[in-house]
Amino acid sequence: MNPDTVVTDADEHIHYTWDNGLDPVATVADGAVVEFECRDAADNQLATDATGADVAAMESKGHALSGPVEMGNAEPGDTLAVDLLDFEHHGHGVSYFPPGDSGAGLLPDEFPEPFCYNWELDDGVAFFENGIEVPLAPFPGNLGLAPAEPGPHSTTPPRNVGGNLDVKHLTAGSTLFLPVEVSGGLFSIGDCHAAQGDGEVCLTGIEAPMDVTARFRLVERDLIAPEFETGGPFTPSGRDEPAHATVGVSDDLMDACRLATSRMLDHLEAERGLTREAAYVLASVAVDLKVNQVVDAPNWTVSAYVADSLFP
Repeated sequence: MNPDTVVTDADEHIHYTWDNGLDPVATVADGAVVEFECRDAADNQLATDATGADVAAMESKGHALSGPVEMGNAEPGDTLAVDLLDFEHHGHGVSYFPPGDSGAGLLPDEFPEPFCYNWELDDGVAFFENGIEVPLAPFPGNLGLAPAEPGPHSTTPPRNVGGNLDVKHLTAGSTLFLPVEVSGGLFSIGDCHAAQGDGEVCLTGIEAPMDVTARFRLVERDLIAPEFETGGPFTPSGRDEPAHATVGVSDDLMDACRLATSRMLDHLEAERGLTREAAYVLASVAVDLKVNQVVDAPNWTVSAYVADSLFP
């Protein structure tokens, strides 16, 4: 589909905070199709041969977001539907985690040193160690509208107007519904992932520069927070398939997530021959955390699932 507007990744189209005071880079009408050229989340600072040392040396800017685009007739109280139509990656991506003393990721205490893995991407899979292949399911990790509260605001926490949702199911064919809080909405997008597990446990998915095509529509829907419609995929292959799962039980839901994830890393080390660092990256891009129950007080159950189809 030919877009009505193209937002390139030129410096003047990139910003690093949410701020309703930013000038729009384009104004579009209801029903417009827009193509966004998106840098990766780290502003393309990591080359295709980057190492952990490069991760530690990165400048912290916030996510590189393309936009904002103004929907000309959107007003506070409206709902904007964002139809995600197409994603085109550039053949490469990166997954990494910073030094443990940053506190980032789910298990920072286990990983004092930074780590980086550089991915080669083809049309359908990303290639990992030991013959492991991760199916691609591209989506934008960070997309949303400007908040009503005067900015600037960090791009890290998600908000009721969207932002860093990291919902892996916002793939091509999905629609995200967002409440409009400021005139014109001011939509921005970035932080695209070629693949990610539910949890994104090491901090990153397969971070990749990408071209994203989306359609914008104003719809009759009363919202105070994001909602979405999606067809998945809900497993790496897009079909029901065998998986191995590890379980965490705790009276703290986050601790249950940590336990399930750490035990999954144990499994990937022992049964799949990965280093713990590589296992952490694979868990972040291809392992799904699932909350199994939150009613059997005082303990809650979380499981971490890895599909058998990833392995040769």
